[in-house]
Formats: sequence, C-alpha cells, structure tokens
Amino acid sequence: MFNKKYHRAFGVYGIYVDDDRLLVINKNGGPYINRFDLPGGSLEDGETLTEAMKREFLEETGLEIEIKENIGVIDFKLPWLWREFTDVHHIAVYYSVKKIGGEISVPEQFDGQDSLGALWVSEKDVTLDNASPLVLKAIEWLRTKDLGIDAETYEDWMVLK
Repeated sequence: MFNKKYHRAFGVYGIYVDDDRLLVINKNGGPYINRFDLPGGSLEDGETLTEAMKREFLEETGLEIEIKENIGVIDFKLPWLWREFTDVHHIAVYYSVKKIGGEISVPEQFDGQDSLGALWVSEKDVTLDNASPLVLKAIEWLRTKDLGIDAETYEDWMVLK
C-alpha cells in the first residue's frame, strides 16, 4: 500500500465581500496555482494571527483591512507532489474583514509572493475547476454561516500548470 507523506501548511485567510462579490487573488504558486484563492497565507516568525492577516491582505491585494470576526478554523487534505511530500494538509484560520484603506493594486513580486493580483467574483463564477478549497469553503460559509468541523478531502485534486 502507498504511504502518504503530508506537508502541513498553516495560514490565515480573509473573507471580504462587497456588493455580493468575494475578493479573491489569482494564485501563482503551490497546489492552488492558476486558481482563485483567498488573500492570506503563512505567519512570519513571531507574528500573531491578526498581524499576519493584515500583512498578507495588504501584500496580496493592496488593501488595508480591519478584522471584523474570527470565523473559525477548518482543514483540507489533497494530493500535491512537492519536495518529498505526496499530499498537503492545509489548516486555515478564516476571518471576516473589511477595507479601511488602500486600493486594489497589482502586488509587488518578491520571493514567496504567490498573488498575481486581486479580483471580484460572484458565487456563480466559482467552481471546483477554477477555485481553491479555501474559496469554495468561503462561498459555503457566506451561504450558511457555518464552516463545519470535519476536514474536506479532495482525493482527485488536480494541480493546474
């Protein structure tokens, strides 16, 4: 039997809605490359969850935000061949956020920047073929106000090249 080796990813992600549209980024790396993803990402050394959320949102979208609510935590498991790993176990902390400054802009490109820019999408624009599990879960949360408690597993996940 084939043994899976998981890379554990942990990050913070913001749900920002305006006029019934969700702000997403065009992802330029990782298992969600070439898909819509939520603004957010990993913590830097010594950074708090909220500090990371504000920094990541600004870096990836150009917007300064205020955190309205900690929505909760959910995790995802999916295949991703990377380094010595066969799969990723992605743990995501979700926040509801609102804009307090800045304008949507093309992000500065630096080592580790995986956003090509932000755009607005409506629920009808989002599918399993063009969005990350984080965006799919955000759309579900916007409808139900519930993240659920069980991990979402995507056995047939395809990394787009």
